[in-house]
Amino acid sequence: MLDACARRLPDVPFVYLGDNAHAPYGVRDADDIFELTKAGTQRLFDAGCDLVILACNTASAAALRRMQESWVPADKRVLGVFVPLIEALTERQWGDNSPPREVAVKHVALFATPATVASRAFQRELAFRAIGVDVEAQACGGVVDAIEDGDMILAEALVRSHVEALKRKMPHPEAAILGCTHYPLMEEAFQKALGEDVTVYSQANLVAASLEHYLGRHPEKRGPGEVPMFLTTGDPGRVSDHATQFLRRRIDFHAA
Repeated sequence: MLDACARRLPDVPFVYLGDNAHAPYGVRDADDIFELTKAGTQRLFDAGCDLVILACNTASAAALRRMQESWVPADKRVLGVFVPLIEALTERQWGDNSPPREVAVKHVALFATPATVASRAFQRELAFRAIGVDVEAQACGGVVDAIEDGDMILAEALVRSHVEALKRKMPHPEAAILGCTHYPLMEEAFQKALGEDVTVYSQANLVAASLEHYLGRHPEKRGPGEVPMFLTTGDPGRVSDHATQFLRRRIDFHAA
């Protein structure tokens, strides 16, 4: 997702924080996710960020609303990654807050972490914008761990297994949502398992476009920083190597 945002907004000096010491969030309870997300967001505020994107569906689902209601300072903004995806699915323009309406897609498969599925945040946000849409959610245990470990063969096998489980509940989905920011790395595997007639929605480019619109409307949220940074709560060397492998360019992380 960061790569898509950086390509879309090359002049923005992004500060990226990976909470690798505590990942994956998808198997944690809501209070734990809230505290971890709050700590990570505060670290980004301390780095000079005025706008923070929670580039994690689990954090967006389990912590964002609570943070916005009780914790985020008035001069800061924290946004999640669900809304741009739902706007695309429901064919709405950015910021369209009109009442919910009928949409073309009626049967949607949601692939996400166990915590995101349990939160029902996707269904809640979708209900604000569309009516008559059937959502079948599939908790995809193990996929994030396999990706983090670099075991793409296992990740592909897990994707096939989770798609088969979803299809037993919804045999003919029209669209599929990859509801975890790790899953775009497996988009080809999801598409192959689902079939060519299923439209697969991945978040990175949609969030990048939404961020561009937002900063166009709120340029003051760009923040004062001029130098991009990559921070991690994990082992900087190991995280740097994995990021370099995935993005195919050298990325150097520093301890958060």
